[in-house]
Amino acid sequence: MATIEELELEIKNIKERNNRVELDKAWETSLLRKLLIIIFTYIVIVIFFFFARLPNPFINAIVPALAFILSTLTMPLIKKWWIKRNNKN
Repeated sequence: MATIEELELEIKNIKERNNRVELDKAWETSLLRKLLIIIFTYIVIVIFFFFARLPNPFINAIVPALAFILSTLTMPLIKKWWIKRNNKN
């Protein structure tokens, strides 16, 4: 049988893990993360277009960044629909 100290340590570990999971989830849905991905996507595509000598790399790189924005706006809706459809309860 577990001692009180062991149970307290286990509860403490569970609370710490829950906190890490909540912070990870908050980061995944944060505006800062989305903005950083948009900016990095834009920069990488500009560099690629520049070295590929494609016309107007600064303007044409906007398209992939906009595609990311659209995907982040539609994914929560699709996720809710999918969860509702697949929830067995």
